Formats: sequence, structure tokens, C-alpha cells
Amino acid sequence: MLEALRDSVRAKATDRTWSQGVTLARDGRVVGRVDRGDELELEVRVPGKPIPFEVVLNTKHAEWECNCTSREAVCSHVCASVIAAEQADGELPKSSIAAAPIRYILTPDAGGLVVTRVLVRGDRTEPLVGALLSLVGTGKAGHIATMECDLTVDKLLTVRRGPITGDKLDRVLTILADARDVMWKDEPVTTSGDPIMPRAIIEDAPGGVKVRIEADRGVREVVATGVVRTSDNVIRPIGAIDLTGARLEKLPQQFTVPRSAFAELIGKTLPALAARIDIEIRATVLPQMGKREQPRMSFDVDQDGDRLVVFPTLVYGDPPRARVDGGTIVHLKGDLPIRDQDAERRLTHRLRDELNLVPGRRVELTGREAFLMHNQLAGWFRTDAKAANATRAVTLDARITIDGSKMDVALQGSGGRTASIAAALRAWQNGVDLVPLQGGGWGRVPMTWFDQHGDRVADLLASRGDDHKVPMYALPDLAKLCEELDEPPPPELDRLRPLLDGFSGIPVVAAEGGFVGELRPYQQRGVDWLVFCRQAGLGCVLADDMGLGKTIQMLAAIQASGKTRTLVVSPTSVLFNWLAEIRKFRPDLEVSSYHGARRALDTSADVVLTSYPILRNDTDVLAAIAWDTVILDESQTIKNPDSQVARAAYKLKANWRVTLSGTPIENRLDELWSQLHFTNPGLLGGRTDFADRWSEPIVNGDSGAAARLRDRIRPFVLRRMKTEVARELPPRTDSVMYVELDEAERVTYDTIRAATQREIVALLEQGKGVMAALEALLRLRQAACHPALLPNGLRGGEAPQTSSKLQRLMEALGDAVAEGHRALIFSQWTSLLDLIEPHLEAANFKYVRLDGSTVDRASVVHAFQAEDGPPVMLLSLKAGGTGLNLTAADHVFLIDPWWNPAVEDQAADRAHRIGQDKPVMVYRMVARDTVEERILELQARKRALADAALADAGGAAAITRDDLLALLS
Repeated sequence: MLEALRDSVRAKATDRTWSQGVTLARDGRVVGRVDRGDELELEVRVPGKPIPFEVVLNTKHAEWECNCTSREAVCSHVCASVIAAEQADGELPKSSIAAAPIRYILTPDAGGLVVTRVLVRGDRTEPLVGALLSLVGTGKAGHIATMECDLTVDKLLTVRRGPITGDKLDRVLTILADARDVMWKDEPVTTSGDPIMPRAIIEDAPGGVKVRIEADRGVREVVATGVVRTSDNVIRPIGAIDLTGARLEKLPQQFTVPRSAFAELIGKTLPALAARIDIEIRATVLPQMGKREQPRMSFDVDQDGDRLVVFPTLVYGDPPRARVDGGTIVHLKGDLPIRDQDAERRLTHRLRDELNLVPGRRVELTGREAFLMHNQLAGWFRTDAKAANATRAVTLDARITIDGSKMDVALQGSGGRTASIAAALRAWQNGVDLVPLQGGGWGRVPMTWFDQHGDRVADLLASRGDDHKVPMYALPDLAKLCEELDEPPPPELDRLRPLLDGFSGIPVVAAEGGFVGELRPYQQRGVDWLVFCRQAGLGCVLADDMGLGKTIQMLAAIQASGKTRTLVVSPTSVLFNWLAEIRKFRPDLEVSSYHGARRALDTSADVVLTSYPILRNDTDVLAAIAWDTVILDESQTIKNPDSQVARAAYKLKANWRVTLSGTPIENRLDELWSQLHFTNPGLLGGRTDFADRWSEPIVNGDSGAAARLRDRIRPFVLRRMKTEVARELPPRTDSVMYVELDEAERVTYDTIRAATQREIVALLEQGKGVMAALEALLRLRQAACHPALLPNGLRGGEAPQTSSKLQRLMEALGDAVAEGHRALIFSQWTSLLDLIEPHLEAANFKYVRLDGSTVDRASVVHAFQAEDGPPVMLLSLKAGGTGLNLTAADHVFLIDPWWNPAVEDQAADRAHRIGQDKPVMVYRMVARDTVEERILELQARKRALADAALADAGGAAAITRDDLLALLS
């Protein structure tokens, strides 16, 4: 077999290569390492090369390998190995002296580390004297087990003697990470060139925030200048600039930043600090960092006779959210824009060159100078240059004319001089009290009048049609303006008067048709409101808290059989619930389901039930019918105005449109716009107008904008909370059940956290969206729940059968079941439900399960709700979180927190709803010191967002880049 291998090698080798192999074999350069019968491992020691080449010969298959870089089919090392093995006649040549590995011993010295090398020969060591490369040719190099890293570090160690410091130390620690044997004094260690970094923590403090610099928790000791040993026995350099070991040992250190310096802290100090160390922001009083914006020049202009006072200010935002004062940015309100100082300089130079003004400096002019400044300011305001002809501003008065539903607003002054209402609104919004007059000159804006009525006037003007008529949905705003101005309201408002009086004047109506059942008082008021809106031709949003019976109220308001056609669109998961409720409460209605692969549309039915996926796929079919009523259940499904399902919903034709949702806002105010655009197109203007007038000001903390939005939508949105109208409902108690990860889980989690943080920062720096970054957090969230959810390569070994969180769940579940309670267990991952099932079976707990793969959902719900039903039900958050009545349960376990608190609330309210007669306990299971704790903080912000539009909160924001980075802290 060796002969066949020799022939194959000889046939493919060049004569020159074969000759070189003969020479190496003859000179005894081939040494045997391992003989496995059919496979031989050998070393070929070439003169001048400190590291032997490794050759593997397979005699059975006539194959060979060599770790050299030769591009020939056969190298000289393989030729030499075949020749030597054949000449040895089966006995491999052995090395007379065993190759000794190199050990590196690290010791502290003044200014750095001393690296000593020794050779390990069995139980004894001997110093390695001189450079490795100097031993080549002496015969000694061949007896040293040399690796590539040994040669690399050899060049660094022989260039300079004594302690190693600075950048050279970082390089040595990086190279020695691949070494086989490294000792710190007498203890085995590993090394890493990855610098250890302190971190900064920012927390609320009286009058401002506190910035605390503390050492990384993984530091065990400072072993030398610029070097530390970590808790996992790794020697690493200190990474922060100018941070010596002595200063590191003195951490933590802290300082306080007053509110007046917030802008400087956020705009300059924190970015500079973040370039060097990690930052964890726990403070709640810091303004959010906004996007990069262009500055603008704002003018405070005052004219009295021939005297003109001009005060220019460099600002960001419209209206201003920050101003530049003496080179320092000063925060005013809302988020803090990122400065563009180049643009500031250009704008300042233009102001100086064109107007001879300086930002922040007041100038008073008279006579011709005032006249010329008028002319120049007109150019900055983009108005007619004739504005400079007037040296005295005309006092303007606002006059409103109402004729039926038509509305006009005019600004008039002495001599019949007029100004554009649009220009006056812009001037008022910019804080400027001068406005160009029609035909030239300047007029003084009635600022007090606009302060009182400007926002409402702007809303009404934006809603007017080309005929100057105010649409039906804007008549309540017009009525309020008439009331403020002591003007008689238009007669068209009479029929809407109950909507303006807190719904108190809405007449009581009987439930439609053959409604079977008894309505609770608040449900009767809801039916009255629905019928009133239907008769007035107004769309509406029934946004009652989850579990208050929105479906029953809607069924009582649907007109009787034979008169109208109603389309109900809902999630697939609750279609069966609608069918059951109609049969129970409205047996007089003929109902048809337009669903499934063989669906057929029955237009003769009183009510047609379909799902959002069918609406999206069959838009043309459903939009071709003139429905009397279209109802969107769980209408947050159309929250994204750009989605196909939202666009399909907008195309539906109906006399009356209604949406039902316990969570009309989950993340962004755009979601409310989308639903109201469906029910009352134009109520909140277009998307751009909505963003400018409502969304962005509210997100930036403008409580006035939030109040105006609530006033605008109040007649068309009915929202009652369980605590207000269903006081007989047993209490719901929410609590957080904290779980400590065990040691193995903590190591896995921290490893993934470090990698995820780098990935997310890279995604955000590349301009990737927030959703891409959220996807990158998936593994981190799974690691907090159960290692078995992770891919093999991330969990570091075979998946355990349980986890700390699962053990805590079973303990709590055991106590609950033993006391006679029944529980719902929610997870967003069906794979986690799979892991829970064996534990339930081992504990002899009967259970049912409902997820996206469940075919007969109604049977599963019925089985659990039965008096003798199982004590446990497993549900996926997506499939089981909406539309189900599970009042047999009084315990709810949310295994893994979700970004959106509304989704969790919907899940918990499967048990806490009308029909529940027991107190309900809701447990959110959260792993300590993980991303799950940060998710709870994020949920609080999202709840505030919904309150800003629907309750009395001042504002909130959607998830931001800083939120994502904070999730990893």
C-alpha cells in the first residue's frame, strides 16, 4: 500500500520537487509523529525554517496533505515523507529529542509587564535565551514546539528589553491569546487585547442629573500599570484614555449636571464620552436627543411709529425647541435637535452681511434705517418688497363670518388694509407680531386673539373645502369657536349638540331588532351613542377597555334584518366568537361567513363576517359592494396606514363606519390617525398635516397639542375603563415575578449580550431601521427565558431540559393549582410552550393548548371554560391574546415580556372581563439584570403615548435609537 502511494506521489511530482524530497529524506529531516495504521503523521524540518511542516499520508486511499503553501500538486515535503517512510520499512523515524513547548510568565514591573519565556520539558523548565530566529541552524530550533504566535511575539520581545507598555503591550496581549501556556506569576491565565472599559451611569438628581463613572464589574484586580485581571482570569489592557490603574481603583467617581447644562451634556459631553466608554442612561428628566436639523433665524420685531426694534435669535424647530445663546445651545421644550454648527455659521454670516445684525443682540432703528430694515426683513420673510414702503404698522383685527356651515376669517385694519390669514397664522406661530399687508406695508398681528383662538382657527381652516364649508365632523370645533367668541352657532349644529355636551343629551334608544339579552347601564349608553352617530352620519371608534362587551354593544346597534347589509372584519382568531355572539344575542339576523378556500359572498345576508387576510386578498370583491355598515373589530390591525390591509379598508364603501379596539394606540399616534381616517376621512387632515399639527408636537412634549387632539376626536371616540363603569368586576392585580438566572444561564446571556450590543450599534450606524435592530435582540430575549430556545452554536453545549424561569413558573403554578385556581400561560414563542408541556405532564397537571396551529379553537375554549375543565391553558400571545372569553381562569402568567404593553393587557383581559367573579392575578415573569427589565421601562413609555391622545397625559414617544441601546445596558 505504501508502494502504491509512492508511485502516485512520484507520478505527480516534478523531477525537481522529487529531487528536493530525496535530499530532505537523506539528511534525516523527516521525523515521525503518529502511526494510525493506514494513516501516518510526519514532520519535515527544513533548514532555515523554525517551524516544521506537517504531512499526513493515507496509504489506503493513496492520499496526502501538507500544511505548506506550495501550489504544486505534490510538494517536496510530501516526497520526503513518502521516501523516508518507505526506507524505514514500516518503522517511522523518531525524534531523539522531544519538542518542548514555550511557556510565557507574566510579572508586574514599573510601568508595565515583564514577559519571560521558558521551555517546558516534562516536569522541569529551562530559560529560552535569545530570539527564536537566532536558533535556526543550530539544531535547537527543531526541538522547540513552535507556533505562529511564538514567532510573532518573538519579534516584539527581542526588539526591546524590560517592561512592555502602551500599544506594544496591547499587541503582545492580543498575540498571546493564541499561546498554549501563559502564567500570571504561578497561576495559569489567558490574555486578550480587548481593552477593559469603565462605564458611565446617568441618574436623576435634585436639580439635574448625576453622572457616575464606575469600573467594569468584571475587573478582579489591577495587576500593573494599564493592565487588569478579570474575574474569568483573563489579562487585559485598560482601554480608557488617561485612565491609569490607580485611577481605576478609585472608581466610582461622580459629578452633577444642572438642568441649565442639559443641552451641553447631551450635545457635546455624552457623545465625547460615548466614543470612549459605555454609557447607561437611567435618568428620566433628560430630554430625548432628536434628529439632525437645520437651524433657522427667528425675529422678534416690534414697531411703534417710525421706531423699529429687531431681535434675531438662532433657533431649531418650528416652533422653537432650542436656541443658540452665546455659542451654547439652550433647550426650550420637546426633544433636543442635533446641532449643525456649519449651518449656524453660514446663517450667522448671512445675517451679518445682509442685515448687519448679530443673533442675540437687540437693535433699535428709526427713520430711514427703519425703512430700509423693513425692506430687508421682507426678503427674509419671503414677502413682497413693497412692504418697506410703510413705516407705521397697521393695527389688525380678526373678524369671523359664519353662514350656515361656511366659515371665513379676515384680518382688517384702518383704511381697508387687509392681511392674509395664512400669513398671520405663520407669523403668530413663529412669535412674530408683524405681517405683510396686501398691497404693501406691515400690519400688527393681534397676538392675544391668536393666543386664545389661533389653534382652533387653524384646525377649522385646514378642514374647509374649496367652498369654504366646514365638514360635519368639524362642526363641534366650529361650535366651540362660536362659544368662545360669543357668536351664535350655525343651525346645523343643533342635531350634534349632544356630542358637545359630554354625550349627556344623547337620547336613549331601544336595542335594534330582536336583540336578546340585557345591557348593562354603560353598555346602553354605548348603544345610544352608536345609534346617534349612525343617524348623524358620523363614523366612530368604540374604544372601551378590553372585556367591557364592545361586540354586544355593536350587535344591539346593528339595524334589523331586511333593511341593511353589514360587513364585519375581524382577526381570523375571533370569527367564531362573532358567529356565536350573533346567534346568542341577535338570532333575528341572517349571518354569512366569507372565509376559507371555498368562500362565496352571500350579499343577501344581514351580516357578512370576514377576516383581515381575506379583506387584503379580496379587496376588489368587498369594495364593489355599497355596505350600509362596515365594522372593523380589533381595528389596531390597520394601524399602519401604508399596509395593504389598511389601504384595503379605506376602499370599502359604507354609509356608516365603526372601529372596535381596546387598544387604539399601541406604539405611535399614526395608528390613531389610520383608524379615524377610516371612520371619518379628513378629521385629522392628511398624514403630513397630522404629523406637523399633532403627532410631532405631542411627541416633543407639547401638552397643548395633546389637549387639542383630545378635543378634536372626543365626539367620535368613546372610551370607558373597567375601573369606571364595571366596578362590580373583581379586582385585577398585576405584579412582576422576578427570576434570577443560574450561573450557566448568566454566562450564556452575557456572552450573547456583548455580541448583540456590537451588532445593534453597527446596524444603527449603517442606517438600518429600528425593526432590524429589534430582530437582533431576539436571541437576547430568548436567552433570558430558556437556553433551549437558542441555536446550538449560541448555547455552548447540549440544551438543558429546564431553566430558572421554567422552574419558577412550575413552583408558582403548583401553589395556584393546589389552592384551586386555574391559570392561563402566555408566551410569544410556541417553542417555549413546547418546553413547558413535559413539565405539566410530569406534575400531572391537565391542560389544553391554543396557538396558531389550532383548528377547532371553539372546542378548546369550551373545554377550558367547562366547570370540570383542566386547571391550565397554554396560549401563544398572537393566537390567544384577542377575542377570547376565558373567565374560568383567575391566574395569568406572561412568561416573556413583549415591547407592546397593549398586547399583554389584551392577553390578561381574556380572564379579567365581564363574567369574571374571582379576583384576577397577573404575573409578568422577568429575569433580573436582563433586557426584560428594560422592556418593562419601555412599556411604561408606550402606555403614556396612548394616554397623550386618549387621556390626560402630556406626551410620549415611540421607540428610539437610545431606547435600543438602553435595552442592552
